[in-house]
Amino acid sequence: MEETKFIWMDGKLVPWQDAKIHILTHSLHYGSAVFEGIRFYEANNKPAVFKLEEHVKRLFKSAEAFGAKIPFSEQEISQAILNTIKENNITSGYIRPLVYFGYGKMGLGVKDAKVNVSIAVWPWGSYLGEKAVRVKTSSFIRIHPKSSIMEAKISGHYANSILASEETHAQGFDEALLLDSEGKIAEGPGENFFIVKNNKLLTPKKGTILPGITRNSIIQLAKDMNIEVIEKDLTLEEVYSADEAFFTGTAAEVTIIESIDNKQIGSKERPISEKLKSTFLDIVHGKNPKYKDWLTEII
Repeated sequence: MEETKFIWMDGKLVPWQDAKIHILTHSLHYGSAVFEGIRFYEANNKPAVFKLEEHVKRLFKSAEAFGAKIPFSEQEISQAILNTIKENNITSGYIRPLVYFGYGKMGLGVKDAKVNVSIAVWPWGSYLGEKAVRVKTSSFIRIHPKSSIMEAKISGHYANSILASEETHAQGFDEALLLDSEGKIAEGPGENFFIVKNNKLLTPKKGTILPGITRNSIIQLAKDMNIEVIEKDLTLEEVYSADEAFFTGTAAEVTIIESIDNKQIGSKERPISEKLKSTFLDIVHGKNPKYKDWLTEII
């Protein structure tokens, strides 16, 4: 990770090396933090944040899962994100807002626990690389929807993701694919999943997935291109016979999938995936005025 100058912590910009917490911070022990992953891009010679409002709203919604009252408004957090990017003087990268229960209380209860907020930004390139990736179905299933709140971006959920990722990486694959408790496709460790079949775009329905902001954006783009989008249960057999497949996510952006479980997905021609990917990248770099409201420029 490339360090930047400052991290915003509870209303103040703190030098990167001084951004510290106590070892008995509640969320460090119990996975009770919530967070966002947001990207900003150089667009029209300025840094521009992708879907800032939607990300901040989801951060606040995630905090409600634990009854955490963020001691700042949505507008204040949005402005803090923009200021942190500006003060660090970088034109593109990744933003990590984190809401966590801090030092002062241990045990599983969070009533009266202090709520802290931090915002870090740093340069970060393509998460899964530029080439099409090789994917392996993990032996670990996605968290059961009745065991948590799937729409919340809770840090503790990602223990499940780490297990799946490490397992598949050790086997020589680029990324994992997780099934749900019914054996249907859920998502990647940190990405939503799509296939193309007969010129239609298919993606797992909500329930066992985090309904990603990039996922929603790709669905909107597809509809604008008159591509039919179907949200449904997907089986591995359907996926193996797909014409194309790809992941979406803040970090992954649009990452095309070459194979799953050593089975080639379609051919080397991936017209719909490539079109969605190139259109998305044009949008986030400010090259498509139709979607300029998806970006918040930093002046």
